[in-house]
Amino acid sequence: MQQHQHVHFLGICGTAMGAVAAAMRDRGYIITGQDDNVYPPMSTFLEGKGITITKGFRPEDIPAADVIVVGNAMTRGNAAVEAVLNRKLYYLSLPETLKQFFLRGRHNLVVTGTHGKTTTTSMLTWIFESTGQEPSYLIGGIPANLGQGSKLRDSKYFILEGDEYDTAFFDKRSKFIHYLPELVIVNNIEFDHADIYKDLDEIKTSFRRLLNIVPGNGMVLVNGDDANCLDVASKCPAPIVEVGFSPNAGNHIANPHQKGGESFFELFGAKFQIPLIGDFNIRNAAMAASAAHFYGIPVPQIQEALATFNGIKRRQEVRGITRGITVIDDFGHHPTAIRQTLAGLRERYGSARLWAIFEPRSNTTRRAVFQDALPQAFVDADGVFIARVARLDQLPEADRLNPEKVVADIAAQGKPAFYEPTADDIVAKLAPLAQEGDVVVVFSNGGFDGIHQKLLDRL
Repeated sequence: MQQHQHVHFLGICGTAMGAVAAAMRDRGYIITGQDDNVYPPMSTFLEGKGITITKGFRPEDIPAADVIVVGNAMTRGNAAVEAVLNRKLYYLSLPETLKQFFLRGRHNLVVTGTHGKTTTTSMLTWIFESTGQEPSYLIGGIPANLGQGSKLRDSKYFILEGDEYDTAFFDKRSKFIHYLPELVIVNNIEFDHADIYKDLDEIKTSFRRLLNIVPGNGMVLVNGDDANCLDVASKCPAPIVEVGFSPNAGNHIANPHQKGGESFFELFGAKFQIPLIGDFNIRNAAMAASAAHFYGIPVPQIQEALATFNGIKRRQEVRGITRGITVIDDFGHHPTAIRQTLAGLRERYGSARLWAIFEPRSNTTRRAVFQDALPQAFVDADGVFIARVARLDQLPEADRLNPEKVVADIAAQGKPAFYEPTADDIVAKLAPLAQEGDVVVVFSNGGFDGIHQKLLDRL
């Protein structure tokens, strides 16, 4: 693909877009880009690479580039998009760009599933990195061990977090279909992304398409305890290994237990420990270990890497402790993820009073699809706060989540539950209730108006 010398990125300041743009600049390509959100640190990082960024999407700022890379956030109606189409320029999505410029000829390890993708990808990357494999990687979070979510270099290994979300406005297939997988991890499959999938069957079809392109000398690692995963993998032409707590699993997770904020388990007849809590994190670690084992990394090195894995920002991340009250940030927004995280925190903090705060913000949790599931997600919390639904005006009334009903259903379980629309309202209500020894966990996939610092300042 070296004939493409000048590559122009629409939406260049996105995390993944910026990482790919910088890597292509390092390879000698002429890189330019446009974005509405031109802010540090990404803008200064790119400019430091010698990349020219233009603020806004004016058509006249689109150069006569060989390739236009169109970001996932770009839509029809955007002036730059319309200009690219009208001028009949050659354009690609970001996943297609990865495929054409980075993934061909490599050992590509793709981590998929409704939950646990970021943690598992980070664990797997840390195993490869700490054992000297120097992989390229693209992760939807920032692992503490690595300090950054992406690194694209000349390596035979490329580890990717494989998202089932759509590729671009012109390509509604899942992003992961472009990643030329040699090894695929399927952590779990549930209904999600209600804005693009109508039901679970559509999601399962997308996963089947992915597994259908895994080569015969590759590997598919599936959750042996998840019926949806087993169904999707049932006709996969590539080798399959089930990883799970079931005794029937090929890679059986034995003797799982937790103590002192750490988890322990056995796999391949060896003992592992990770400084994370929850059975879901044990499974994440077992998946990462199984993938590393497939590529011949010695078990003792895998054990050491997992024992030194320090987690990810926004995954059970302790943001601070004030007056003996612990404030935790978590990216969870799907009912299953919330329930599993709270169960893990209950295991870790024992009888401490556990307050859960939830902002319905993702494209799915803003909708009524989880109206009945959400109240059950907070079973391990002692008190719950639900904020107003983000961007409510963008949804038809019949499709909207009713947060007041979620609160009423939780209260009917006999626990304190409150609907407080804003971060400030929640902080004001919780401040006089919280006591020394309490744990407060905030679930949001956004900034939530700086609620974590507001809690630490007010409690």
